[in-house]
Amino acid sequence: MSACEEVVIDQAAASDVARNPIDEVIAGRLSCREFSGSPVSRSTVEQILRVARFAPSGANVQPWHVYVLAGAARAEVSAALLHAYETEPSAHVSEYQYYASEFPEPYLGRRREFGRLFYDSLGIAQSDTAARGRQTAKNFAFFGAPVGLIVTIDRRLAMGSWLDLGMFIQNVMLAAVGRGLQSCPQETFAKYHRILRPRLSIPAEQMVACGISMGHPKVPARRRLMPRADLEAFASFSGFEN
Repeated sequence: MSACEEVVIDQAAASDVARNPIDEVIAGRLSCREFSGSPVSRSTVEQILRVARFAPSGANVQPWHVYVLAGAARAEVSAALLHAYETEPSAHVSEYQYYASEFPEPYLGRRREFGRLFYDSLGIAQSDTAARGRQTAKNFAFFGAPVGLIVTIDRRLAMGSWLDLGMFIQNVMLAAVGRGLQSCPQETFAKYHRILRPRLSIPAEQMVACGISMGHPKVPARRRLMPRADLEAFASFSGFEN
């Protein structure tokens, strides 16, 4: 199975989601980890970012900044990141904590299920640390995508602006789907801010939040790998008539 494909657990639930074009775009987004390398034009990326900027943000502060990489610039950054990952991985840490130190249920179970499904789909045993390391290294080649985005946020802002940033990033990925592309958001780029900052002239007040690989999937995505919790697991309703 390609790393760009996903496994639909409930076909009926999936078909129930896609009822209009917007639903289809949302349900059709997936985290692609195998791109064809076919070029994506600057004008296409500009269109994506122009529509993504309509994400809501508190007091309209619009806390995001994006560094778009392609061609030689992308290759240079990729080589520097890969070198850092291979030679001094423990020397690089993010400026923020992405994961909780301990996961309560049901989140711990979901995280374990992710690892099992993801590595099984690649034919990698969870105990095979070398193979897992090689898979992780593909992050820094943007999984073969022709376009890489480095997304930053002003560190002087508060947690609410991070909520706004998440909505902007989701808009970017959905706008990509609407143009026949897929993407993969990658927190791991935040660990290498000391590599990225001088190469992209990122000012000190900006914190690297994540990267995004973007391009054409290597193969058409047919199935969804990661299941989603049923509605009853996360939604509570009050005040509706029967």
